Amino acid sequence: MSSSDDDSQQRFALGFLFALIALVISVVVGTVVVKRVGASGAAKPGATAVASSAPAAAVVADVASVRVENGVVKFYFASAKAELAAGANEALADVVKGVADGKKAVVSGFHDATGDAALNAELAKQRAFAVRDALKGLGVAEDKIELKKPEVTTATGSNAEARRVEVALGAV
Repeated sequence: MSSSDDDSQQRFALGFLFALIALVISVVVGTVVVKRVGASGAAKPGATAVASSAPAAAVVADVASVRVENGVVKFYFASAKAELAAGANEALADVVKGVADGKKAVVSGFHDATGDAALNAELAKQRAFAVRDALKGLGVAEDKIELKKPEVTTATGSNAEARRVEVALGAV
């Protein structure tokens, strides 16, 4: 009987050892991944980017930011959020000037393909309203702002790039 007890104790010890080794490997791999993501320039949560003419590839996942590309103001949003990034008013300055010169501000909202489609559509709408409200706060009359739902609201690219609202100048 004692050899049976010894066998079960050895099996337990081996199982425990393998579990411990697996845990150590997981921690090491996780640490390497976190360090690589941190080194790639990802911003800390809560950080915001200001208006720039940098390409959309510079969009950081899950952080609100705003960029101006070829005259189009692009607001990027954190997951499940509708708050505008710092620098929104500065980025909208040319749009406000264009509206003063007789054009319309055309606001279009997009969302990523993850999660519930109906909730994503509602969130995209809330984000567009946030941009509309920013324009109104800068003195743009509501009749000079067109909320335009794109034919395809699920944008392409990464999820961070897809969670955006674009503002462009259009004809009256």
